[in-house]
Amino acid sequence: MGNRRIKVAVGLSGGVDSSVAAALLCRKGYDVIGIAMEIYNGPEGIRESDIHTCYGPGEKEDTETAALVCEKLGLPFFVIDLREEFNKYVIDYLKKEYLSGRTPNPCVVCNRHLKFDFLLGKAKSAGIDFDFFATGHYARIDRFGEKILLRKASDPAKDQTYFLYRLTDTQLSHALFPLGHLKKQKVREIARDLGLITAERPESQNFMTGEGYSSLFHPDEQREGDIVSERGEILGKHGGIVNYTVGQRRGLGVASSSRLYVTRIDASRNQIVVGDRKDLFSEGLIASDLSFITHPIQDQPYRAKVKIRFRHTEVPATVFPNEKDRIIKVIFDRPQTAVTPGQSVVLYSGDAVLGGGTIEQAV
Repeated sequence: MGNRRIKVAVGLSGGVDSSVAAALLCRKGYDVIGIAMEIYNGPEGIRESDIHTCYGPGEKEDTETAALVCEKLGLPFFVIDLREEFNKYVIDYLKKEYLSGRTPNPCVVCNRHLKFDFLLGKAKSAGIDFDFFATGHYARIDRFGEKILLRKASDPAKDQTYFLYRLTDTQLSHALFPLGHLKKQKVREIARDLGLITAERPESQNFMTGEGYSSLFHPDEQREGDIVSERGEILGKHGGIVNYTVGQRRGLGVASSSRLYVTRIDASRNQIVVGDRKDLFSEGLIASDLSFITHPIQDQPYRAKVKIRFRHTEVPATVFPNEKDRIIKVIFDRPQTAVTPGQSVVLYSGDAVLGGGTIEQAV
């Protein structure tokens, strides 16, 4: 690249993390550009809370905030229209999964296809030139020649590698995560010191606001059905399987002397199956749609630590690969609760991400 400064496009969300990521790159002497995704294509009348969501009418305010951050840092800023792509790759996927009785993971899909693919492709097609793409994710990348390792963030409480495991070697080779070695408290301190408008902004905790995912579905897609016990007894009615997920306890609308949890969702019968907490435990799982960064499917069992949802602490397990069917069977050292079809299982070796897949069923 000669004496030319390395150009980095930073994905800005209007939050403190991406804002500080941009500021840190400026400090290091990179030629920084701010870019943001336009993804919301829904009704504007929905009222958001003070905590904005990833997908909602608050996007306009988020974009305006990102623009102010760039103005403060003296950076060019561009908004890339990805509404069509988001609807196709994230919203349609989400709806299909829920209607199939599964619980999707839109953040994993959005990172793989939107942030690290379509956003960059459209930006370059618009004439925005850059060498690397950076985000405010809490994760780390180690490069050893041609080898790329995605590692957990230094702050385990903020680690977001669970949402990044589907990124390819090529995507990671051009990615930067400036916050990977920082704690959240330090990130806010940096934002305050720089006088960034995002310094005290709360984090986006949810994907959607208002009525949640159910607002994406037509009333005909939310058919009433039975809530049944593990023995098949009808205990009540539900207003649509899209409103439930495995492990759910609140809002079941079923009177019982003991706590009940959703243990299964039977889309073929349009039933929500509930049971005691003990019914949530599983010895392991089957996963498909595999994606590995540095650890392709083996022909022999191997040990790993696995994470079955974002807020789940990874646990030791044995992984049994099946190269022919492109699946893995994971057996936990100790039974785990609420193994949920549609969610991701992510495999770790130490703090390095091996890869993962989509949970098909508990075993």
